[in-house]
Amino acid sequence: MRFDRDIFFANVRDELFDGALSQQNVDGMSIILGVWENQLGGTPLTDIRWLAYMFATTYKECATTMWPITEYGSQEYLEGKEYFPFIGRGFVQLTWEDNYRKASSALGLIENRDLVEHPDLALDSLIAARVMTRGMAEGWFTGAQLGDFFNDTEDNPYDARTIINGHDCAQEIVGFHDLFLDALEAALIVEAEPPPPIDLAPSIVNLQVPAPVSVWINGEEWAPVA
Repeated sequence: MRFDRDIFFANVRDELFDGALSQQNVDGMSIILGVWENQLGGTPLTDIRWLAYMFATTYKECATTMWPITEYGSQEYLEGKEYFPFIGRGFVQLTWEDNYRKASSALGLIENRDLVEHPDLALDSLIAARVMTRGMAEGWFTGAQLGDFFNDTEDNPYDARTIINGHDCAQEIVGFHDLFLDALEAALIVEAEPPPPIDLAPSIVNLQVPAPVSVWINGEEWAPVA
């Protein structure tokens, strides 16, 4: 399943971004599309409604930037959190040490890419997209998963919010989901050949998306996961 980028971006630009997309918007959505098209989730990614709901969640959780962010709050406020330094980071807010460890293990992030040792790497755009995709598809966050709400008999974007955070802003996100779904359906390339297989170890060099952003940890720049 692949998508015509020009058609997709033209649709979301008008419906969700007031007629103008920033380069950051485009790069973030391209990363998510690339993860989907290259099947980098543990669960098969075939239901376009899942992708629409991931986009809708990102749109809300990242304040329309479509780029990984850190939980809002001053440094003093964040350091006071029970789960500090494993504060919310990413396209969806990955929190708590156990969840950082689980994500590292599931994605095979080892040594200097381990999220427990280097939690700021959860802001790497490719890592963040893979955490969101697998986490929402496999129920990492609350136990609820996309297949519970979008399947052959269910089409329930309202209750899908429980994948992340109860019913907080659930109806608002339904609207975003519907707009992203319209854009994806318009951009779907029905007869496309499947993308060539890629080798996840040791690198993802063939993923045709913008390079993930590097991050700074203790004054040292860390390159993105390649």
